[in-house]
Amino acid sequence: MDKKVYNDVMGGESDHNIRFADLRNLLDSFGFRETIKGDHHIYKRNDIPERINIQPNGNKSKAYQVKQIRMILKKYGL
Repeated sequence: MDKKVYNDVMGGESDHNIRFADLRNLLDSFGFRETIKGDHHIYKRNDIPERINIQPNGNKSKAYQVKQIRMILKKYGL
């Protein structure tokens, strides 16, 4: 896991500036499985009921989706 990306996501100060590939790698490092349907990347884990659905905004992540991921990571202590 890239600590800088994790800290940026958890810090909440640069949600609009997280690279999409970095966010995908972060979710992979936490054991989420990815399914791709068009530009929708859907992540899930057996022990977490929420599904994470992200789409790229150019090469960046959408800020509101970064916030959703931060809330899930906090909720489950990841």
